[in-house]
Amino acid sequence: MFGAHGGLILVAGYALMLSWPISTVALVTIAVRYVASRRHDLVARSLAHGDGTPEHFWIIVPALNEEVVVGNTVRAALALSGPGNTLARVLVVDDGSDDGTPDVLAAIDHPRLHVMRRELPDARKGKGEALNAAYRYIAEQTARDGVSPDKVVLGIIDGDGQGSHNILLEVSRMLRDTAIGAVQVQVRIRNRNRLLGAVQDLEFGTIVNACQSLRDRLDTVGLGGNGQFTRLSALLTLGDAPWSACLVEDLELGLRMHLSGVGIRYTARAAVTQQAVVDVRRLTRQRTRWAQGNLQCARYLRQLVASKRIGLTSLGEVLHYLFSPWINALVTVFLAGLVLVATTGLILGRPISLISSWTELGMSGGVWLGVTWFPGFVWALVHRYRLRDETLPRLLVAALAYPAFLLLGLVATYRAIGRQATGRQAWAKTERLAEEPLPTTTALALAA
Repeated sequence: MFGAHGGLILVAGYALMLSWPISTVALVTIAVRYVASRRHDLVARSLAHGDGTPEHFWIIVPALNEEVVVGNTVRAALALSGPGNTLARVLVVDDGSDDGTPDVLAAIDHPRLHVMRRELPDARKGKGEALNAAYRYIAEQTARDGVSPDKVVLGIIDGDGQGSHNILLEVSRMLRDTAIGAVQVQVRIRNRNRLLGAVQDLEFGTIVNACQSLRDRLDTVGLGGNGQFTRLSALLTLGDAPWSACLVEDLELGLRMHLSGVGIRYTARAAVTQQAVVDVRRLTRQRTRWAQGNLQCARYLRQLVASKRIGLTSLGEVLHYLFSPWINALVTVFLAGLVLVATTGLILGRPISLISSWTELGMSGGVWLGVTWFPGFVWALVHRYRLRDETLPRLLVAALAYPAFLLLGLVATYRAIGRQATGRQAWAKTERLAEEPLPTTTALALAA
């Protein structure tokens, strides 16, 4: 069927599969060696560009039907402090909640808590619009108080998010460099006692961390929906609505900032924790939204290629990030089709030249299994070595489940293509799980 070129096609297929574990090893090297080598560079750069240390922090919490988690999120945010014990103001955007969210917020009596209630028809137009409303409010407050927007930072923490105690200190350290307009902190998973939670923590705690560390080297850091901190002055350059209706408004904001020449840094020395989605159906829906949002960002390709602010290497990394999910989906279809044709040929007694025997088919399957499982086990070891907050047996179980997690991602990619092709743009909110209330600490009481 494939003629004289069959061998070349088979070699190309194996090469595509093997490129993944090879890239895994490269990213692991970066993840393990990055922090120490980068720290000195960051300090030197910040000193060279003056002192842009923030003096005012706003934590924005977009909330739509978050009654089971928003109380903990607000209390954790109010307890955060920055340089010189600078305290953050917390602005919760209640985007038309019809559950107990307003009651939970009303029960928190604190002078640094601000609640913005949005009603229909203005409410429920997506997370981007809720963030824009908060941004405009803070911009007005800053102008009224006569504060320089260079010294004001807006942090985004989702309704289930909780920042580490040092998060404002670390963000301030990164933003001391006046050339930096935004910082993304590491994301971790709290409910990793569940299998899907453990797999997602493996993803965020190691794989995403390594990718973001590489992007930090290349000046292509991406902003996430949770744990992004941005100077008000950087947002002001993007107009009245920095966030859009894109299904991944965080990714799009990062692209717009890079195109505008705004520097973005990443740090793993502080983190925001969030809940994992532990229901397969809901997780598929979440990842479908992310994949569709990634597809929507393709409209920036022409600007990215034409931009003189983005170097060739940086451009290559950005294009790889945008295209790799779709390339993986196509390669998977090709390999699955090849296996189907080869199996059919062997059953009918008419084998194809690529795979002419059951032995060769079995060997190909063995290579595929090895390539699929290898990265998960490597990342499990990196997680244990670097973070040391999970047992090795639990991490190895997560590694075993990782190929199924990847398969779910492929399903989400195919669904995203279908949704985009049919014009479906609905914003699907992630459901939350109830948690034990955080104690009202002495520090929070003093912070009032």
